[in-house]
Amino acid sequence: MDSRLEAVYVEVMRRNPGEPEFQQAVLDVFESLGPVLDRHPEYTEAAVLERLCEPERQIIFRVPWVDDSGRIQINRGFRVEFNSALGPYKGGLRFHPSVNVGIVKFLGFEQVFKNSLTGMPIGGGKGGSDFDPRGRSDGEVMRFCQSFMTELYRHIGEHTDVPAGDIGVGRREIGYLFGQYKRITNRYESGVLTGKGVTWGGSLVRTEATGYGTVLFIEEMLRTRGLTIDGKRVIVSGSGNVATYAIAKVHQLGGRVVACSDSSGYVVDESGIDLNLLRDVKEVERSRISAYADRRESARFVPDGSIWDVGAEVALPCATQNELDESQALSLVRGGLLAVAEGANMPTTPAAVRVLGKAGVLFGPGKAANAGGVATSALEMQQNASRDAWTENYTEQRLTEIMVAIHQRCVETADEYGQPGNYVSGANIAGFVKVADAVLALGVI
Repeated sequence: MDSRLEAVYVEVMRRNPGEPEFQQAVLDVFESLGPVLDRHPEYTEAAVLERLCEPERQIIFRVPWVDDSGRIQINRGFRVEFNSALGPYKGGLRFHPSVNVGIVKFLGFEQVFKNSLTGMPIGGGKGGSDFDPRGRSDGEVMRFCQSFMTELYRHIGEHTDVPAGDIGVGRREIGYLFGQYKRITNRYESGVLTGKGVTWGGSLVRTEATGYGTVLFIEEMLRTRGLTIDGKRVIVSGSGNVATYAIAKVHQLGGRVVACSDSSGYVVDESGIDLNLLRDVKEVERSRISAYADRRESARFVPDGSIWDVGAEVALPCATQNELDESQALSLVRGGLLAVAEGANMPTTPAAVRVLGKAGVLFGPGKAANAGGVATSALEMQQNASRDAWTENYTEQRLTEIMVAIHQRCVETADEYGQPGNYVSGANIAGFVKVADAVLALGVI
């Protein structure tokens, strides 16, 4: 790492102890920025790096609610409004027991550069709670969401901070959150949340956008080598929203997804994952992935081991951070891997990224590859602001145009800074420079 960056990074670690995910996210960006500081010494002089590593606002609050047995439960809520140089804070809410302030800060930091890459006028933020909606009744989820929004509402707004969904937060949760916001404020402010139902202000294709966009990005990556995803053997980690629609888009483009997973294990289906059955198991029945294998003769469930042991030409990590490590990357390379695109946020460890790079595997980092979700959220904001509703075909066309443009921006930036084919550097530098210039333009704020 450049010595100018190393000094800042040491200070980041000192100021943010016990937050390894946040430190890892900062390190990932900093490792790309040496050539940028050579060309733009004004960033160092104006302490742009230091400013971008410190959130503009961090909100932590208590969330009391009553479960179905009448017992009072207490959870912790978070919203980190990281940077608004390009526009209102934009980023999802995650409801999962693993959520803490370090996780939210890592996600918010990544969101700043991801949102910059989309070309849309949106800043970066993230939030959530250590509440686990799994196994909870609709009534319990509603009461939790109402309590959560009772505090959050005072910090958000369509021109201030626009949350969306993430892990554990789908249309059900967004509905309860929006209902409470409307009740408290007496305003039908559609643009305050995205990921809404299409009948009450949501955008078509928003649910599919992150998964679709990840596959569109990897298709563009493959084209640089004269390849397409058609006929390729693919594995997708996860079985939630992102993974489901990544599988759908791979199948639309002629690929074959042979494995997917959840926290209990993974299934291998050499006939190709049956998407309708997967949706029944995960979305309707809310069952574990093993139920898929129980009902599909061609599938087998593996409770132990790693999904990355299943050989494939294309890998799409769509579950959670740091799920693909060095040994697993080596296993994938030995199996003939051609390309990886991150559908989740930072799912590949730094050591695994180095293995893939050394092997010549195409690697699309999450801040570029999974930006389709937030890009379509920004399109939802546009529709809300104009009281308009776009067709599915038009919205998907816009999504495709945005993902192609992000890919092109990464390629051109990597070339410009002497690192052709390095999507990590291309994404980090392109995202950073746009935000840094806006920070400078706005003065010391």
